[in-house]
Amino acid sequence: MSEEMILHPRPSAIVAALYTLRDLDVDVAIMHGPTGCSFKHSRLLEEDGVHVLTTAMNESNFVFGGHDSLVRVLRKAEEMFQPKLMGVVGTCSSMIIGEDLARAIEDSGVSCKVIAVNVHAGYRDNTIGVILTLESAYKAGIISLKEFERQKSMLEAATRIEKEVGAASRSYIPPSKGDSKIDVARRLLELIGKDKQGVCVLNAKKETAFMFADILRAVNRVSTPAQIVNIANLDPDTGLKRIRGYSTRIIDELAAEGITIDHMIGGLDEYPVSGEKAAELIQSRYPDTDFVILLGVPHAVPIARYGINAEIFSVTNGPRTVEPLKWLGHDHVVLEIDLHPKTMGATGIIPSEFGDAILKLSS
Repeated sequence: MSEEMILHPRPSAIVAALYTLRDLDVDVAIMHGPTGCSFKHSRLLEEDGVHVLTTAMNESNFVFGGHDSLVRVLRKAEEMFQPKLMGVVGTCSSMIIGEDLARAIEDSGVSCKVIAVNVHAGYRDNTIGVILTLESAYKAGIISLKEFERQKSMLEAATRIEKEVGAASRSYIPPSKGDSKIDVARRLLELIGKDKQGVCVLNAKKETAFMFADILRAVNRVSTPAQIVNIANLDPDTGLKRIRGYSTRIIDELAAEGITIDHMIGGLDEYPVSGEKAAELIQSRYPDTDFVILLGVPHAVPIARYGINAEIFSVTNGPRTVEPLKWLGHDHVVLEIDLHPKTMGATGIIPSEFGDAILKLSS
């Protein structure tokens, strides 16, 4: 596992904390920092139904503190939105000067529960922001200790995967747009047309599953039921309530078209370990499959370690995940550009570029 310096940009722990508050169904998230901190992601979260506010810390606050500003925003947020649950997220600015988020929340006198997350962007691993948020949620009585510990183990596994074979595995990984979607779709359709057997693995992360599921749907549409085995981490009984809802909607939408999941390998927050379950299934139950399609987080499915001898089609949404997948020996790697922003606020399966290419070329 590499611990060398990472030179290319990596996700922020502050943003990870914000998304986790969204997953916990907060009505309002308050950024205790400058107006521009995490601006793009805050705007995306607003499209997903979360009111994101800022205390707008300035030069004066950096010297004299922003306690009073946070108290005012907390009170204003309660007045404007009547939230049942709020979150306050620290930033580099507020954490460096040692702001006491809990004290400001107490002094504000707001009546709803508030999750305070003391976080900054200086952590090497963005998953720290998720763990800190979930720990605060546990202490506030929002989730159980058992759920916190389960989530923490998943996040630690995700960090290991990124460092071993993902976007944090080398000091610099160039971004890539991946292989031509048209060329890869043609090759996939060629195999399907020859009645080859395939396994389609959806091993996706949270809301990104709404678009990756479209590719699974497209593959099933252009093949016979006997050709494709569907494996997915869509367990509707695992994870936070909001994420379980994503799974339920996807399963129902697929079922409406007669598409079923043959093997359920976990929930949408379990992609770091469900990938291994998928590899075990393929090795033990489908060792002679001709091709495997990996959707979502392909590098979490250890194809080489399980000696799976099939043509591998991988679809990712990470430009810096393309090259690592090539290093792992995946034959075809497709990138779904801007997938994450497109899936924010989704209420059902969203069309993908690769899925569209498969359907158009098959007609």
